[in-house]
Formats: sequence, structure tokens, C-alpha cells
Amino acid sequence: MRPSAKRLPAKPRRPAARRAPTQKPYHHGDLRRVLIDAALQLVGEGGPDGLSVREAARRAGVSPGAPFRHFPSREALMTAVAEEAQRRFRAEIEAALTEAPADDPLARFRHLGLAYLRWAMRNPTHFEILSSRRFFDHDKSVQVSRDNNELIDLTGRTLAEAFAKGQLRVTDLKQVQIAGRALVYGFARMNIDGHFPRWGVNDAEAERTAEAVLDLFIAGIAQR
Repeated sequence: MRPSAKRLPAKPRRPAARRAPTQKPYHHGDLRRVLIDAALQLVGEGGPDGLSVREAARRAGVSPGAPFRHFPSREALMTAVAEEAQRRFRAEIEAALTEAPADDPLARFRHLGLAYLRWAMRNPTHFEILSSRRFFDHDKSVQVSRDNNELIDLTGRTLAEAFAKGQLRVTDLKQVQIAGRALVYGFARMNIDGHFPRWGVNDAEAERTAEAVLDLFIAGIAQR
């Protein structure tokens, strides 16, 4: 009887070679919109100086060169960020005005100022981009200039209505408007620059303090 042939051990199977990770194809319908959203997120995390076109592309899942079809420079992307921030800012104010009594212009003025303060304090990096001229050319952004001018006009009309209804004791409405703008702008900048702790105002108290300061201002201009 012939001895059975020894079976050779099977050769170990080589693991399948791993493919180098490839960039996922872009499936979004609006690359410009996705890049702006990524840039807004970057600014929110690291401030205006943290914005990078390359990093925005990475977060959007596209090649480093893809954004330049929409934004030829970092300033162009920053301008788009400012325009989107301005749009959200204006939407916040318009939403707040829908909650104010239609026949009480001074109450609408208060809602407008409070919406300004709340948005600026909850979105400090976006407010900093809008309020500072270091990050983009305000004069070249038609949208930011238009929206800002329309908000100024809205404030002026609201104060004029309040005066016509006998709600104001002051007659120089331009001074009132400038003073009101300086109040909310200055308060928002104090928040960005970290001044409140030295005044004994912590983060949890900041919005309540803003509301109290605004009410103090309105009490000073209102008819008694």
C-alpha cells in the first residue's frame, strides 16, 4: 500500500492591499454655500484670524484649489462670511420686531436694540468681523452696506414714530439714534474685549445686564 502523499501546508493568504484613502467626491449641490458654512464655523472656533481657504476646502471635502472658482482670495471668502453674518443678524432683528406691539414704536425700538445686543453677544466673532474694518472692505460689499443702511433707516423711522406719538421727551432724534447705536455697539465691544469680569459681570449675567442698560437708556429718552 502506497503511503499517502504529505499535504503541503497552505500558503498564508496575503491580506488585501489597502487602497490609499481618496478624497470623497463632492456631492453637494451648492459648493459656494458649503464653503461659506465651513468658513463661518472656522471663524466661530478660532476668530477671524483663524479663517483659511485651504481649511474651509478640507472641511467641505473638496480639493484645496476648488474654492478659488468661487473665492479668488481669502478676503473674498471673508467678505462672503461677513455678508452671511449680516443676513443672520438682520433676520434676528426682524424676528424680534414681529414680537413687539405694532402700535408702540418705543417698544419696537427696545426690541430692536435688545436683538442687536443678544445677537452680538451670542456671535462675538461674527460681530467682530462686521464691526471692524480689519477683515474685509466694507465699501466693496454692496450687501453689507445696504443691510446696514436699511437697519439705520429702520431705527430712525422707529424713533420718529415714537416722537410723533409723544413717547419721547427729546427733540434731536439724530443724537438719540447715535447715542443708542453707541450704547449697543459699545456694550458688544466690551463683551468681545473681555471687560465685563473687571466690572463684576460674569457670562451668565451679561445678557441681563445688557437688557438693564438698554432700559436705563430708554428711560432717559422717554416722555415722563
